[in-house]
Amino acid sequence: MAARANTALSRRRWLQWGCAHCAALGGAAAYAQGDWVAPPRHTRPDLAGDEGGLWALMDREETKLRRSSFLVRDPTLRNYLSSLACKLAGEHCPDVRVYPVRTPLFNASMAPNGMMQVWTGLLLRVENEAQLAAVLGHEIGHYLQRHSIERLRDAQARSAFATLLAPFGIVGLVGQLGALAGLLAYSREHEREADRIGIALMTKAGHDPREAAKVWANIRDELSAGPAGDPAKRSVMFATHPGIEERQVLLEQMAADKSGFVGESEYQAIVEPMLWDLCEDELKRAQYDESIVLLDRHCEKRPRRGDLRWFRGEARRLRAQGDDIERAVADFNAALTLDKPPAQAHRSLGFIQREQGRKEDAAASFSRYLEALPAAPDAGLVQSYLSELKT
Repeated sequence: MAARANTALSRRRWLQWGCAHCAALGGAAAYAQGDWVAPPRHTRPDLAGDEGGLWALMDREETKLRRSSFLVRDPTLRNYLSSLACKLAGEHCPDVRVYPVRTPLFNASMAPNGMMQVWTGLLLRVENEAQLAAVLGHEIGHYLQRHSIERLRDAQARSAFATLLAPFGIVGLVGQLGALAGLLAYSREHEREADRIGIALMTKAGHDPREAAKVWANIRDELSAGPAGDPAKRSVMFATHPGIEERQVLLEQMAADKSGFVGESEYQAIVEPMLWDLCEDELKRAQYDESIVLLDRHCEKRPRRGDLRWFRGEARRLRAQGDDIERAVADFNAALTLDKPPAQAHRSLGFIQREQGRKEDAAASFSRYLEALPAAPDAGLVQSYLSELKT
């Protein structure tokens, strides 16, 4: 059920952190130059007020999130994310708590009580620590400026309070987390401000601010893939905020001629142990046009990785349009000759050969798969195919 919810929400939730038009370049440059000063640490509000009630509600949901099956509990990843968020948050570090959540969509969000969620689809899409810092810095910017409180009060003024808070009660469901992100969408001015603060925070922390615009460009390329082409036809966010290239220019302008720490190898070392699971979850979204663009980028950066070539080939096999099958076969054969060759490439070749009526080839491929992974979860199913081919 969660996977179906993920697919249904993917068009609307991907770029929660960046749904705004450009700000004036002068104001952006001021933030980038370091004129912005962080506010003092937030104090816990009176429970009798609207803000206090929201904090208490977030505290309860944070308790549920800690028990959620979607929470990634790997201590290395959690320590890394917490350390990076702490570095960006400065004196607010003690108030920020980071929770990685396993779902293949691009999203990070932060509640007014300091609870930050980082979805694993984001981890697959950012390429280095500086890009991750750009996203986390943006969310911390929302937190520092108390944008969610302003959004809450605006909802109250428009008699939309109940609608706004409804999804908070089911934080354990990934689909509902996505719905929550949409209902708490920040205004355009809030997004502009969070962008500027995010650049200021990552620059102060020593990260290369030029990487921020690259995140936007990569996500835009993914959403531009497929028959529709124009992101505005595939995403509610792009349809209502059409200035994509303009906003990318703004981020580049804010970075100006600055440089800093990129941290590609450091970031990849953290993500590497979970890369297979991240790619596997990505395929389960069944948005193959977008996945192929993403996997193209991964394969280009690491051309010797057989597992990445298999994932791209599998996305093509499942999409099965145009010359996809031919190109998938090329990826599967290459995957078996490269580093980290996945046994699953034999199985994928067997599926194609079986479909093409090449029984002997399919049987040989399935046999190689079972020899390599005799305890695979689908070993019984593949064995049934093999028996069928031999009759």
